[in-house]
Formats: sequence, structure tokens, C-alpha cells
Amino acid sequence: MSGLLYGSITFCAFAFVLLSDFLYPNHTYKLPFLMIFTATTASIYGLTWGFSAAGVSALLLALMSGVQVMDGALLLLSVVITNGVGGSLRTGHRHAKALARSHQLIAEALEVLPMQENRHVLLASLVKRLTHFVAGGHASVWLPQEQGLQLLVSSTDIGISMLPHRSVVGRTFREGQPLYIPDVRQEPHFFATPGLATVAELALPVFERGEVVAVLNLELNRRFLAEEVDGLIRFAETVSLQLDRLNDLEARRLLSDLSVELQKVSSLQEAAQMALTLLSRGLSPEAGVVWEVRGARMQALAYIGVDEPSLLEVLREGLPYGQGLAWDVYVSGNPFFTQRYAEEQGGVQALQALGWRTFVAHPVPTHGAQRSRYVLVIGSPHERTWRKAERELLLLFCRTLGIGFDRLIEKNRHECVGRLMQKLLQESSENLYNTVLAEAIEQVPGSEAGSLLVLGEGLYRYKAAVGYDLAGLQAAPSSPADMLQWYGLGEEPARLGTPRVISTETTVIYEYSYQTAPAEIMDTAGRVREIQANLCLPIAYRGEVLAYLNLDNLHDPQAFGEDSLRAAQFFATPLATLLHDIQTHRLLEEAALTDTLTRLPNRRAFDKVLAEELERAVRYGYPLALAVMDLEGFKAINDSMGHATGDLALVKVAERLEKERRSGDHLFRWGGDEFAAIFPHTDKIEAIAVATRYTQIVESIRFDKHRLGVRIGLAAYPEDGLTPDKLLISADNRMYEAKALGISLKS
Repeated sequence: MSGLLYGSITFCAFAFVLLSDFLYPNHTYKLPFLMIFTATTASIYGLTWGFSAAGVSALLLALMSGVQVMDGALLLLSVVITNGVGGSLRTGHRHAKALARSHQLIAEALEVLPMQENRHVLLASLVKRLTHFVAGGHASVWLPQEQGLQLLVSSTDIGISMLPHRSVVGRTFREGQPLYIPDVRQEPHFFATPGLATVAELALPVFERGEVVAVLNLELNRRFLAEEVDGLIRFAETVSLQLDRLNDLEARRLLSDLSVELQKVSSLQEAAQMALTLLSRGLSPEAGVVWEVRGARMQALAYIGVDEPSLLEVLREGLPYGQGLAWDVYVSGNPFFTQRYAEEQGGVQALQALGWRTFVAHPVPTHGAQRSRYVLVIGSPHERTWRKAERELLLLFCRTLGIGFDRLIEKNRHECVGRLMQKLLQESSENLYNTVLAEAIEQVPGSEAGSLLVLGEGLYRYKAAVGYDLAGLQAAPSSPADMLQWYGLGEEPARLGTPRVISTETTVIYEYSYQTAPAEIMDTAGRVREIQANLCLPIAYRGEVLAYLNLDNLHDPQAFGEDSLRAAQFFATPLATLLHDIQTHRLLEEAALTDTLTRLPNRRAFDKVLAEELERAVRYGYPLALAVMDLEGFKAINDSMGHATGDLALVKVAERLEKERRSGDHLFRWGGDEFAAIFPHTDKIEAIAVATRYTQIVESIRFDKHRLGVRIGLAAYPEDGLTPDKLLISADNRMYEAKALGISLKS
């Protein structure tokens, strides 16, 4: 508008000069209008055009009425004065136009950028928004990479795809500040664009979550105005705000989907698989796995995008303790990011052999765990820079997943107790002890081995062991005082079922163990020198400690945390009830399998033990012998001396034979005056020797003038039969042959 106004004034002034020559030929009326014409021209177009206008004016004066020296001086003076005033006006006008363009740019950005739902598309569209700003130059967007900055998009073909970190764009990325170079000839690290005569360069950082994620670079064939620089800085800030908004939307969407789906799954495996699927959509990793620490190995809960046979083998077998960078994350609790996995020390060889580059191992925190029981691993064969926003999103994702895992872990524990109670009705007490221990190792974080000592006849005896030699440990029962010394917290906490933890970082565990059991047994059968951490749980019922549950880790001194103690405490009460029920069930079972008079196992027990021992003999290939015994002279004692004396005779026989019984052998009273014995690991020759001693013992028993005798029939596996029935028939027939022949033993 102002240019049109000044142009009209110039035209009118020049027209009045021409008209005045006809209306008023006097020279006095021409000079003022020519001065207006000259001054207006100088004000609008500058000094050069002003002098040209003064020359034209002087020429007109000369042609119309003559020119004087003073006329020329006045014309030149008007040029100088109005040029100074007009220069300020021109500068102000240019700045006003630049400011208006800047405001328009920001307004368009506020209107258009929120419509973009993808950060990549948003960044790629920036150049289009700046087209009118870079006439005579170019605009480009650069993304940071490890080796430099890579071109994303440019307004023209600049022939460059990567800039080093020392460039203007690289310095802007490193410093996180706008960088304006008014004269690129003075900049030693300016990289010229072929075909462009660049005068000035402006590099602007674009932020996301406080981190520079792109650099917007503009080059012009003139210097930038201050208003342009300020407006473009505001534009870059607006873009940064929109990137934050997109990141917030993406994070909320992903975390919301994860929270909703976690409520639908019923197992850790389902949760892990679902999480990997969601993550593949949100962060686009090419492959991923969720590892669960199980004692000395990491086991794959779920995986996605893995089809290489070598990697599938790793997933099936798991990661042994210390092998793989996921174990470092387990120990430190800190995420690990790398773009050079193939060169990393401690990586999985099968994965490194495939040349994988990008690798992320992130802990999935669960409540009370000082170690990361779960580790999320994602990766790609290609290099990828992980932005701060992506790292923060991954952190929130893993925390949310960990909360979901906590719910499922609690659910699993309740289901475990239900399973144990159900098995109480289905399994024998001995088998149930093994089941209890296996479930405890499964459910208590950090456990990889363990043992269960149960109170019986005043001593705590090993009833189950995982990772240890149970038979060897059973040779070392412990007194209540010994177990309290091992427990270490005192009698009252033991009665309350309070778990305690010791580790090699604070305690010499094997020396501690030697105080309660022989060192030679604990070193070999108990492997105490390998134990790095121990959790001991007293299982108390109504103030009596029924058992001690020991859970061990053989690799990590810090394997047990608050989550381990909480899990152990959760099991304390139901396990106490369970063990009490086991004991009650065992007593009832023993009553059903025990002869009430002699306290020896009865015929039902004989059938059960024979089947079990024969199965072991077949499995491991060792011999087995069986003896069926019938007393001689018992009827005479019973008839002549009464039933009370007859009962006493049976008790005497049972006591003498039990005293002679070898460790590992089994002795039974079938009923009446019949007894039986089972000799594991015994061939027929050795069985004859044992049966002979039995004969001598029975024949040494006298009641007044009556002397007892015995007829014994022997059978041996495998020569006399391969089944319980055949062995029993063989032994029974030989016992009747011995009676018929009047001999003590028939084999």
C-alpha cells in the first residue's frame, strides 16, 4: 500500500510540472514539484534512482525555463535528505514484511502440523512449508546417525546424503542451539551445495522430549533478516511441540492397549507374547523375546520374528548363567542399547554370527525384585538409533508389563496351592514331598535347587531334594537344635514361619552348614561349597515347626530379594497346613499298612513295597530276593500257654528279626504266624545267608519247654520270575516244600 501511495505522489508531481508549463510558465512553480518528484523517487528506490530523478528534473528545467545552480543544489539536497529518511522506511518495511511472513509461517504450522499423525511424515513435510522462504536457496531436514547426519528430505537435489558431525548441521545437533552463519565464506566447516551460490546458512535443532532428533537447515543467496531468523526459530520450536504431542499420543495408545490386553491374559506366556506383538507395532523391532530367569538359566517365555534354526535352538535351550548380555541386565537392572551387537563382548554367538547390529535388552521390573527376573530383548540386523522418546516409551512399557506380570505371578501362586491340595488326595506322602519342593523352587524367585527336611521321631530328615543327592543327605538327620542353629533367627521367628536369607557375600555358608551336619556329607551330597545364596523357610503349624524348606542358588549371591521372601511367606501357611495333612494322611496310611500287634508292615504294605522295589530292580538292573516265612511250634505255644503268650511270641519274633534286618531290607508280618522279607540289591546266594541267620534267630526263641522254628521259601529276580506274582508264587511253593521236607530253608 505504501509503495502505491508513494508512486502516485511521484506521478502527480511529475504531471503538475508538465501542466504548469502551460498554466503558469513561470519557473517558480516548476521547481517545487520537481523536488517532490525527485525526493519521492529517492525515498522509495534509493540514492541511485534519486540522482537519476534529479538529473531528469534538471533536464526538464533546462528545456522549459532554464536551470540555475541553486536549482541543481536543491534537487541534490532533496535526494540526500529523503534517501536517509526513506532508507529507514524501506528497512522497516522489509522487516515488517519478514515479520509478517514469519507470523504466517507459524500460523500455518499451528494449523497444519497437528493434522500429521506420523512423525516421519511430519518431518518430511517441513521443507514444503518453507518453500517461499528459500527462494534462491534450499531447505533440508537431517537425521542424526552414529557416523553423521543423514539427509531425510531436501527442497532441491543437493547431491549430498550425509554430513559429518563437524559441519554446521552437526554442530547444531551436538550443541542443541540454533546456528546462524551470515557469511559462509568465513565458516571453515561449511559444505557447499553444488549449483547454489550460498551466502548465509541457518541450522535449527528440532527437539523431541528434550533431545535433538532432527536438524532443519536453510541456505540463502542473501543474508537472513533478524525477523526471519527469529520466525524460523519459532517455527522449529512449534515443530518440536508437535513431535512431543505425537509422542504422547503414541505412548498413551500403546500403554492403553497394553493395560487392556493384560487384563485378558491368564498366563505369563500369553502376556509376554501379547506384549511383543504390541511392541512390534509401536516401535517396529524385527524380532524380540521375553526371558524369564529360572535359577541358573534364562528361559524364553515368548518370542516373535525368530525363524533362524540356530536362534530357535537358543530359545529352546535357554541361556546358561552369565552367557548373553541379558544376564548383565539381570544383574545391573539397567537397560542396554547397542548398534554394534556383533562386536559386543559377551553376546550370544548364534546371534552375532548372523551379523545383527541393533540390540536392546530391557529389564521388566516386578515388585520387590532386586534382580530383573524378566528381561525384554528386541533387535534388528540393521543399525537403528534409539531416540530418547523411544527409550522413555520402552521404559514405561516394561514397567506396565511388570505390573501385569505381578498380577499373574500372584494368580499362579494361588493356583499352585490349589494344585498341591488336590495332589494331597492323589499322591503318596513321599511323592508329595517332592511335589511340594518342586513347586516351591518354581514359585520362589531366585531358586534353582533345594531340600525339604520333615520332623519325625524327634529328628528332621531329608524327604526331598532337587539338585542334590537325596540318599546321601538322608544319612544326616538333624536335631531341632541343629536346625535352629542353621536357621539362625531364633525359636520364635521359626514358630512364626519367618523366612531368612544368607549369601556368600556375608556368610561362609559351608562352614555354617558344617555346624549342623557332617562336612563329608554336606560337601558331596549337599554341595554346600557351591551354594551362593540360601533361603530357609520354617514351616510351622500351631507353634510346632513341622519342616524346614531350603531353597538355594548356586550362581548368584543376590538371587533372593524381597519378592523371594514375599513368595516364601505366601507359601508358609498353606505349606504348613499341607504338611500337617500329609503327616495325618501318612499316619492313617501307616496304620492301614501296619500290623497292630508287632508294628511291622502288613500284607498290604508287602504288596506295595514288592511292586516298587521290583520296578527299581528292573529299571536299574540290580538283583532282588524275596523270603516267605512260616513259624513252626507257634500253635503249640498258643494252645498250651494261651493267646497272650502266643501274641508275645509273635512280638518276640518281630523284634529279633527287626534287630537283625539289614539297612535297606524290608520285613513284614503277613498274618497269623507268617512273616515275609524283601532284600533289594541281593542275589540268591546272599539271600540264603540272610535267611539262614533269620532261621537261627527264630530257633533261639523259647517259651518254657517250647522252642520256635521257621520254614523259609526263597525266590530271586530275575531267575525265579519277572513279576511280583511269579516271585511270590515261587517263594510260597518253596516254603511249602520246606515244610513237607522238614527243612528250614528251600531256595
